[in-house]
Amino acid sequence: MKKWCEIAGIRLAAGAAGIRKPGRDDLVLMELAEGSATAAVFTRNAFCAAPVRVAREHLATAEPRWLLINSGNANAGMGEQGLRDARACCEALARLAGDRESSVLPFSTGVIGERLPAGRITASLPTLLEQLAPDCWPEAARAIMTTDTRPKMACRTFRLGESECRLTGIAKGAGMICPDMATMLAFIATDARVPRPLLQALLEEAVEVSFNRITVDGDTSTNDACVLVASGRGGVEIGSGAGPAATAFREALGSLCRELAQAIVRDGEGATKFIELRIRGGRSEAECLAVGRTVANSPLVKTAFFASDPNWGRILAAVGRAGIADLEVGKVDIHLGEVRIVRQGGRDPGYREELGAAVMAGDEITVTIDLGRGDAATTVWTCDLSYDYVRINAEYRT
Repeated sequence: MKKWCEIAGIRLAAGAAGIRKPGRDDLVLMELAEGSATAAVFTRNAFCAAPVRVAREHLATAEPRWLLINSGNANAGMGEQGLRDARACCEALARLAGDRESSVLPFSTGVIGERLPAGRITASLPTLLEQLAPDCWPEAARAIMTTDTRPKMACRTFRLGESECRLTGIAKGAGMICPDMATMLAFIATDARVPRPLLQALLEEAVEVSFNRITVDGDTSTNDACVLVASGRGGVEIGSGAGPAATAFREALGSLCRELAQAIVRDGEGATKFIELRIRGGRSEAECLAVGRTVANSPLVKTAFFASDPNWGRILAAVGRAGIADLEVGKVDIHLGEVRIVRQGGRDPGYREELGAAVMAGDEITVTIDLGRGDAATTVWTCDLSYDYVRINAEYRT
């Protein structure tokens, strides 16, 4: 199945600016049709990168016409110099395009604490402007990669009467993934016509149950951003948060975001297993999420998954330290796949090690944790922790 579709009113270009590694595309320019609405969510890391600060400022004052994205350098931890470099890139693009500086949103990903080679970026802009095309989504998806092993793209379409609505998204991320808003970087576009306040609400809703439900290593990036653009060039209009149009759009956007978020986990640095944690029986979704994230981020749990070792005591211990007030451990049940390993807070009488080992040997594993105290539920996606994760991050700057 094709993983992307052209979006009317959106053109892209990708090129090699030599930001970190010569000979590979590391710069993306996205042009948004005039009248497009743009929504975005950003990292909550206090040391947010310069492009995050500039993008927030620009988004608050104007409707963007351009997204400028580079990989290889995060432009983070550089203080005022980082802000000057981010703004210089925006100013150069605006001057070439005959637009305002505030019409450009910058995004960066890569090494933290090194100065952005802004001159290499600005020198590449004339070529990118000439190469803008509606079918450049695959090239853009590859250009924003850092330690990713493959590009991440997704597309959704739905019909409403005689009109078709399209959504396409790309994302990057494989490490430093424990978002507190979105993911490393994700860019989604639709040809629907959606007012900006509603677009923002729909994006935040979709992000909360997709990108905010994944973790690779428990680290939240300085550069996380997720952007949703509605070009308004299609035949579908989403005028309010209710009705069949909004319902269909909400479902398509949510499904697309989940696919991209799960693709990040599947491509986690050194990952060999994809793990779905289903937490149910909580008094609130927040406490279910606390349990899910505690289990998902536990190095002991993650290394047991890598070893295919049904060491269920590690899962039990993680649940117990998740900070759930007055948790009654005697009501907790845990399943590995269809195998119940914990019943009413202790080892299930019918559990046998070989049953758990058979589940853990799979590439995709489902863990269900029932807290036995309410009706709330949520799902968290994660991966195992392997030798290669350590190697990739130990060698990241060499």
